[in-house]
Amino acid sequence: MLLINPARDSYRLLTLAQLAASGAWQLDLVHDRPVSLLIWITRGQGLALLDGARRGVGAHNALFVPAGNLMALDLGRQGFGQALILPDPPDQTLPTTVLHLRIRDVMAQNELTTIFEALGREQNGGRAYSQSAMAAHAALAAIWLRRHAPENDPRGQAQTAARRLMRGYFARLASHYTDGGSMADHAEALGVTPTHLTRVCKAETGRTAAALLSERVLHRARSDLTETDLPIQQVASQLGFGSAAYFTRFIQQHTGRTPTALRKAAKDVRSRINP
Repeated sequence: MLLINPARDSYRLLTLAQLAASGAWQLDLVHDRPVSLLIWITRGQGLALLDGARRGVGAHNALFVPAGNLMALDLGRQGFGQALILPDPPDQTLPTTVLHLRIRDVMAQNELTTIFEALGREQNGGRAYSQSAMAAHAALAAIWLRRHAPENDPRGQAQTAARRLMRGYFARLASHYTDGGSMADHAEALGVTPTHLTRVCKAETGRTAAALLSERVLHRARSDLTETDLPIQQVASQLGFGSAAYFTRFIQQHTGRTPTALRKAAKDVRSRINP
């Protein structure tokens, strides 16, 4: 049973801290989401993994990540940003690919900030038809994105073989990470050797191919352990682990805690927040 309702059918505006309320891992580890995100960063700098590549991000950067696309974001403690969660099905005005926009024009910065402020007022105002109003403001945000996106989709421009491979691997990690396959299995499906895939991943993202696969599995595992009350055996099975014991070793290796300890810690945090 789901313990935390993601409200996939509603518009929500969250700070990045709220988006990672259960821990920095919720944004730091590569993952994909069932809803689209428009992230507006207004302070700090850090690194993101988007569209198969590592990118530097900072103040007045807008990130659009359609549902089902792999991402990770680390702004550090000094960074601040907000994320607009766009329900499925998204507004048809929205782009269909990942965007990373560095907005230098002050007027353009103010336009998006004003839209986010209006979204916040509607969300917190408790007035009738707030979701309808938020949908209208989200439509304006979608138009803003279209106006400031590159005229030519960068995916249509000349691409290196490395970028094509990374996009393919990111797509597989978003859709096949629960199969229980190894990194070598993914490499074979992409038509390359494990060594080549690892070398390209390291160059493009700073992480190895095996580390990216482990991160995606770990993010889902931690989400299931902290946001549902599914039996640990069932969580392990759904992620392709042959046994609960193997799953426990995996979790301990990457977190230093057992699955049971992670679940208990998350419940303790929720009880302190919502006594």
